[in-house]
Amino acid sequence: MAAIRRNLCRLQRVYSSAAAIESTTGGVKDYEDYRRSLYGDITHKALLVDAVGTLLVPSQPMAQIYRQIGEKYGVEYSEAEILNRYRRAYEQPWGRSRLRYVNDGRPFWQYIVRSSTGCSDFQYFEELYNYYTTNKAWHLCDPDAEVVFEALRKAGVKVAVVSNFDTRLRPLLQALNCEHWFDAVAVSAEVAAEKPNPTIFIKACELLGVKPEDAVHVGDDRRNDLWGARDAGCDAWLWGSDVHSFKEVAQRVGVRV
Repeated sequence: MAAIRRNLCRLQRVYSSAAAIESTTGGVKDYEDYRRSLYGDITHKALLVDAVGTLLVPSQPMAQIYRQIGEKYGVEYSEAEILNRYRRAYEQPWGRSRLRYVNDGRPFWQYIVRSSTGCSDFQYFEELYNYYTTNKAWHLCDPDAEVVFEALRKAGVKVAVVSNFDTRLRPLLQALNCEHWFDAVAVSAEVAAEKPNPTIFIKACELLGVKPEDAVHVGDDRRNDLWGARDAGCDAWLWGSDVHSFKEVAQRVGVRV
């Protein structure tokens, strides 16, 4: 543990120095120029990508699906009620484990479904749970993602998914026919650490064979993605704010698509 703490402190000092330069030299452009002065035209050796909300999103609103599938099992709550109950349940501490997603995540999701809908029917849960492993349930955020990731990898930039998810993520990526876009996948259920814990970002970098300071993470959650990645020593950009497409990500890294 002491070695891990020392490593985290070293990485945080590296990031803090870079962040200080960014703030004192006038912003993003100056910071990119600074990194190019250190690393050359390509500013990062690896790109880490968040899954839900960045790489992919649900094809239909969650509450609509919970209600639609649940009607034949006696679910009577409106979509608005389901959404409110879901949010309350999701925000509550998960008492059985420090992690929400352990292995296949079933105990956690059974609790969420039961709390959201008032229905504890096992068949209902299984149908809902399995639905979210199919390509019907999700679609890619950016239609240019495949082309961009291919260009990044051809340029020598390694790419990994870093996600708070259960073990359904890998079959889901296969169902979406995009698992081959990535050099590694770091799933919280497998790593036993959930963002913003820096451990999951450090593990992703280990899988790619790069140092955290050589990687940039892109995600849509300020706490989990931005702060978590920076605590690990990675660079980090907020999806929808710092960057809005994977082409923009590639451009900032220094790879032309």
